Amino acid sequence: MTVYEKMKSGQLYYATDESLLSVQAQCLELQYEYNLTRPTEGQRRRELMERMFAEVGEGTYIEPPLHANWAGRHVHLGKDVYFNFNVTLVDDNDIYIADNTMIGPNTVIATAGHPVCPDIRQKGGQFNIPVHIGKNCWLGAGVIVLPGVTIGDNTVVGAGSVVTKDLPANVVAAGNPCRILRTIGERDMEYYYKDKKIADCDLT
Repeated sequence: MTVYEKMKSGQLYYATDESLLSVQAQCLELQYEYNLTRPTEGQRRRELMERMFAEVGEGTYIEPPLHANWAGRHVHLGKDVYFNFNVTLVDDNDIYIADNTMIGPNTVIATAGHPVCPDIRQKGGQFNIPVHIGKNCWLGAGVIVLPGVTIGDNTVVGAGSVVTKDLPANVVAAGNPCRILRTIGERDMEYYYKDKKIADCDLT
């Protein structure tokens, strides 16, 4: 097994391997270009995203700056995904984000972990577990998603939460560690915020 295969397998490996660092540097050059694009350069951004990411669906948009270990090389984005400013992807393994999901500013989605054993950690030991985020989710500002987590469709994660375990579909969750607060229900179809009704808004 090559060191790159180990990196994607969940096994321990040394992230300081030169063969990894040389490929990673090429990826980061594209990210650097992306983060220097002007707001009016939408087509240029799209072209760079298609080179950077494993998959990127139609209508997906990422506000620079983006910070990603591999510039999105292992990130699979569905259609109409939106990243706000300053999202960090620790994408040493695969990150899957399905259609219509919104990622708030300063969010961190991490696949990488390091062993508690200090001797291995000192040498650059690392392991990486994929993250899966479903369709039509909303992760608020400053959310942290840890390695191996799966978040189900339509789920909302409150700002500042640290998601350490899987979350099912159709719930509102928040906290550190993140916990399910309630199921998304009929009231959410009527009110968009506290006592403010959807019906009172002109959505035409």
